[in-house]
Amino acid sequence: MVRTDNDTWEITESVGATALGVASARAAETRSENPLISDPYAQVFLDAVGDGVWNWHSARQLPPELVEAEPSVPLQMQAMVGYMASRTAFFDQFFLDATKAGIRQAVILAAGLDARSWRLPWPDGTTVYELDQPRVLEFKLATLTEHGAQPACDRVAVAVDLRQDWPEALRRAGFDPSAPSVWSAEGLMPYLPAVAQELLFERVQELTAPGSRVAVEALGPKFLDPEFRARRRERMERIRALMAKVDPGREIPRTDELWYFEEREDVGDWFRRHGWDVTVTPSDELMAGYGRRAPKEVEDQVPGNLFVAAHRTGG
Repeated sequence: MVRTDNDTWEITESVGATALGVASARAAETRSENPLISDPYAQVFLDAVGDGVWNWHSARQLPPELVEAEPSVPLQMQAMVGYMASRTAFFDQFFLDATKAGIRQAVILAAGLDARSWRLPWPDGTTVYELDQPRVLEFKLATLTEHGAQPACDRVAVAVDLRQDWPEALRRAGFDPSAPSVWSAEGLMPYLPAVAQELLFERVQELTAPGSRVAVEALGPKFLDPEFRARRRERMERIRALMAKVDPGREIPRTDELWYFEEREDVGDWFRRHGWDVTVTPSDELMAGYGRRAPKEVEDQVPGNLFVAAHRTGG
């Protein structure tokens, strides 16, 4: 699906389907023998929409013909589940550490289908603002309400496109820019044009008081590497062609068609330049720290993203 400036989507379409794909990975990790995270709601979302391209990590066993032709595919799937689990654990802990420090306002940009408002042990008095497209938030709330789940915080849904005037919508929803807050931008950067990323951070800067914290899953150097992109695309097209032959009803997603491959400022540098204390952890280090290091055979197939943690100490 080609991106346009003001595109919208159903939960099973375009960027919405990628949220289901990430839920698929979290569901697979939750079912594993030694799970790093526990997300009991991920499978609930998958069950609500049924089978589809998003079930790449949670679906039935891979066709043996595919594994025989591409032996690294199961390892690559394992590595991606480990990556998503590590990413989730990073943001979970970031929010919990902020609340332990007394912060009681949390903002989740592009909240997607991670049910963080439901599954984390938020302290009393915490308000979590979830920003995303209206249809995504509507599906999330309706599905979890039908399942009997209740948020563990004061959850405030802010239905808005992040390419539009979301700061005004956030303020109207009750957010107080004069008080410290904690923010996340997880799985968002490749879906934003470079100019929109810059504007997003400028707005965060305007809305954050001293003591605030921001965590970002930032794009790493290999995102724009033409050789890496070509290898990735060639491999995925080869696997898609094989799957079309052995299991025509099962589609493999082309998520990179939804991304903006544009030069942009390094996220850690941006926050340092604006007076924040910054720590940057490459994805391979993050995964190793959580005991989810990718198998050597597929190390180069794991996203080379950077996990940025920024703390605003000055005025």
